Amino acid sequence: MSKQIETTSTEDTFISHLIELRSRIMKAAVAVILVFLCLMPWAGQIYDLLALPMMLALPAGSKMIATGVITPFLIPVKVTLLVAFLIALPWVLYQVWAFVAPGLYTHEKKLVAPLVISSSVLFLVGVAFCYFLVFGVVFKFINDFAPQSISVAPDIDSYFGFVMTMFIAFGMTFEVPVAVIVLVRMGIVTVERLKAARPYVIVGAFVVAAIVTPPDIMSQMLLAVPLCLLYELGMFIAPLFVKATQAPEEETETA
Repeated sequence: MSKQIETTSTEDTFISHLIELRSRIMKAAVAVILVFLCLMPWAGQIYDLLALPMMLALPAGSKMIATGVITPFLIPVKVTLLVAFLIALPWVLYQVWAFVAPGLYTHEKKLVAPLVISSSVLFLVGVAFCYFLVFGVVFKFINDFAPQSISVAPDIDSYFGFVMTMFIAFGMTFEVPVAVIVLVRMGIVTVERLKAARPYVIVGAFVVAAIVTPPDIMSQMLLAVPLCLLYELGMFIAPLFVKATQAPEEETETA
């Protein structure tokens, strides 16, 4: 009888967690949709802002082209949806935190909260770094390299795909300190081994930059150099983070 009661209790707990998860997802989705609907009247201006680095690099009077029938409508809508998600990101992260926090110990809360916040901030910083610095260099190089017999008129669909790829590449690059900290905190690797692997990381950074970015040395340097510096930052912060998030029993063993 007690076993049956225990099974029923476990099932009720599982169902209650599913209901809570659905509620948190719905709240996050509603926030994104509301922001999206508020931004929709300015979808064209939002896309113009995204296209500004390319437009500044093109000759005066040049414009982008749209080869699809619904592309002039669809691409600005996609851009606006992504912007809405970024604006609502703090609320979305709060919903994630509110769902997982009740099941965490105090030292685990010290571990999860800084990682969630810092990873989100670093990703946004990587996107901003790409938009404000890298795009100006890359697009100017492409435009200057183009022969005089070619009229440069990028397609907005291709431009959107290229921009998203670069945003993801630089956003993930700026996550390197978080990855280093997590690996050290979980005991998978030590700071000493990471320092010993530094030469391989530097080579790997330039290989990744050569694959992801256009084939000019400046844009590759703008990805590889921050990756190496962020790797060093992760190795510097990791021991401090491990010490600050130790469980009581871990602190006893260390003592």
